[in-house]
Amino acid sequence: MDQEHGLQIYGYGQKPKDLDFATTATPDQMKEMFSAEEIRMINMNGEKHGTVTPRINDSVNFEVTTLRIDVRTDGRHAEVEFTTDWKLDANRRDLTINSMFLGLDGTVYDYFSGYEDLQKRRVAFVGDANTRIREDYLRILRYFRFYGRIAQDPDKHEEKTLQSIQDNADGLKRISGERIWTELQQILEGNFACELVKTMLSLDLGPPIGLPENPNLVEFDKVWQRVKHLKYHSMTLLSALFRNQEEVMTFHSRVKLSAYDRDLGLFIVANRDDKPSIKPLRPYQMLVLTTKVKVSDTRKWVEEVFKYRGNTELLQQFMEWEIPKFPVSGHTLKENGVPAPNQFETSPECNRDDSFGKCRTFSASSTHPRQYHKVSFPPLPSPNFIKPMLLPVE
Repeated sequence: MDQEHGLQIYGYGQKPKDLDFATTATPDQMKEMFSAEEIRMINMNGEKHGTVTPRINDSVNFEVTTLRIDVRTDGRHAEVEFTTDWKLDANRRDLTINSMFLGLDGTVYDYFSGYEDLQKRRVAFVGDANTRIREDYLRILRYFRFYGRIAQDPDKHEEKTLQSIQDNADGLKRISGERIWTELQQILEGNFACELVKTMLSLDLGPPIGLPENPNLVEFDKVWQRVKHLKYHSMTLLSALFRNQEEVMTFHSRVKLSAYDRDLGLFIVANRDDKPSIKPLRPYQMLVLTTKVKVSDTRKWVEEVFKYRGNTELLQQFMEWEIPKFPVSGHTLKENGVPAPNQFETSPECNRDDSFGKCRTFSASSTHPRQYHKVSFPPLPSPNFIKPMLLPVE
């Protein structure tokens, strides 16, 4: 099985999301076999690394990779050579828990005590940690990601492993930002996120991956206590480390965040201070109603701000709030006490002026855009990577 999805979760009852296969067959031999069985193959880009991807029943993809050894590495990528030796292939893996194979008959092939480490919830590199890390410096972050998945104690790292990580911290400068963010996101959303990030920072991993040299650890601790039992976005927790929007943009320039993640970080930093208000939900409702970006994105950003602050009650109210439908229909007016047109002349208790008065009352009490009523609200700038939207103060 592949190092990404293998037996790292086999030993304690979790079900893998997918299966990757290893084989002694070369890519050319695999293509012959799959073609003979009329099995379609996709994503042929992996061939040079020994990976062929057959699509079974036109619905499920499986990666099948030839056993290989690294003949040359540059700290980012490896030049490989195919082999038929399973132990040599296992030896090129990063962690012992990722170096096992499972035979089709259920036999576990374990060359480096990976199964024992799994039972002990121990995360260790295969062989010499310095050698493994220098083959691909991203393995530093992979160590912490798997630690969050496997370990039971947030701080039970082996000193030799941490020393090797610190000694090679600068190597992360050579890794692409996209690969770094992919790993860091999973660390931030996994077990012991706060403890692991602080350990990483103590090992000088922050600057090489774009984090500030003087992160706000006090705020980070507070936010972790608020969100650790919630389903939160990785940027929500990470934003606590940033003291201002410039630090968000510095991180963005390093890891190449998506527009959504970038703007979420900027939005949280701009609006994380809780301002007292008689109607605390109203600014956020107005923001949703007047936003120039996707309404669904704006709603999610506001929800993440509430999670960041620990405003669980407001979060629930906001999630239950439904955007009013516009233009206003006769049915809506009737629900709010405005009589139907045929009642204007027949009802002795109501005249036209009364009806228009009720319309005005309803309009003034509604939180809908200004084009439908004369109540004015402070204009809101559209969010962008330089000036994210700010909430109006009531």
